[in-house]
Amino acid sequence: MKRCTYIMAVVLGALLITTQACKKGSSSDGGGIDGGEINTDTVRKRNVIVWVDSKSNIFSTYGRFNDTAKIRLMMDTLKNIGVTGLVIDVKGSSGFTMYPSAYTKQLTTLNGKTVTPGVDYVEFMIAEARKRSLKVYASTVTFVEGDASVPMGTVYDDATFKSNYESIVCTETGSRIPITNTGRNAFVNPAQPAVQTRALNIVKEIVSKYNIDGILLDYCRYADIYADFSDFSKTEFIKFLKEKYNDNDASSMSFPGDIVSSWKVSSGALLPNVTGKYYKKWLLYRSTVIYNFFKQARAAVKSVKPGVDFGVYVGAWYGTYYQVGVNWASQDYDPFNDQTIRFDWAYPGYNETGYTEQLDVLMTGNYFTQIMLSENSATANLKYHWWSIEGSLNGIKYVTKNKVPLYGSIDLGNLQWSSKSEITRAIKYIMANTSGGIMLFDVVHMYIPQNNYLKQTLWDAVAEGIKK
Repeated sequence: MKRCTYIMAVVLGALLITTQACKKGSSSDGGGIDGGEINTDTVRKRNVIVWVDSKSNIFSTYGRFNDTAKIRLMMDTLKNIGVTGLVIDVKGSSGFTMYPSAYTKQLTTLNGKTVTPGVDYVEFMIAEARKRSLKVYASTVTFVEGDASVPMGTVYDDATFKSNYESIVCTETGSRIPITNTGRNAFVNPAQPAVQTRALNIVKEIVSKYNIDGILLDYCRYADIYADFSDFSKTEFIKFLKEKYNDNDASSMSFPGDIVSSWKVSSGALLPNVTGKYYKKWLLYRSTVIYNFFKQARAAVKSVKPGVDFGVYVGAWYGTYYQVGVNWASQDYDPFNDQTIRFDWAYPGYNETGYTEQLDVLMTGNYFTQIMLSENSATANLKYHWWSIEGSLNGIKYVTKNKVPLYGSIDLGNLQWSSKSEITRAIKYIMANTSGGIMLFDVVHMYIPQNNYLKQTLWDAVAEGIKK
């Protein structure tokens, strides 16, 4: 699920309203998919995609997706209110899949809840969706291999895998420890070839095995700015510096001191306090790792089924997304040379790690209760602002150059919406201002009153928002 991602946004949002925004002005929105001249923002598709998180909808107390009859009823309800497609969570944070896999364990039972015996959950969901002419996207939690809340997962089961691939993170004191020692989920190091191969094999398996319209990578990133500080990453970073910059002194660097020499906790987030001489190149290195993986993942999908869409879910807050090693902008957008929005973390060549051009679908988490910029005096004179729905959509279009269909997303349950009418208004705004449509997170928040702050079912609010 995206709850942890949203928490990061809330923690950092207030600090970045002024530093990561700019005044109203014109911007270049040209460009097109695969080098064409089409500006996708001139298109308004009304796709309404609902996320179906497996842990919440199958294995929670009130979840309805562990019973085939209830699944059919839910599908009917979704179709009736105007939903056009689903994102089915097929590999979660545990590293296990919701289907029988050749590469990992299958998750069938958790918290006393069990998937209907003898039923391939993923196949059943797809078949029922097809009967109702719903599109189906499969999602995979890419670089997490252990759910700390249980605890359960590949990292917990396999001591060798844990030792070799678990992400090593820095603490506030500068110590380097395995991420599970901090109580966080078991992220693995995205730079490790074996980690990448495992992820690619599962992606190819999903695409090969199931009749899906697209596959979405989720958590295809580093854990946060404090990761990954393993010895392996040190070796790879030194190699990167030597090959890209002919830096023969890199071998003698102080690690991690020449990247981050001290840390601080700010609003609950662990952040660099004092950075070293290699800090910005380190950010570039991490973003390069993720970019290269995206190229491989796209090629893997297309090698199996060229017609399957390749996409990603990311948080909408581009201004701080460098912290997780991700640059989801277009390569035609250069944050280092941008005089409109200034990013002090960017380094020359950072634009070369942008992966918009690798995508067929971009879903962004516009998880904010502020809809319009004018509704807050602090943002009323801004155009790009990463912590409101209007401002973040403006910013996303700006940095992606409208080269990929955009699905804005709304969080129905983890935000303190003041009323159902505000949810409806947010849905209408996103639908009217995106080229792809909207993603609704998550279906569990619609049908379980206990799973949203309004403590009501949300079917009517969603239906009204979707309605033309």
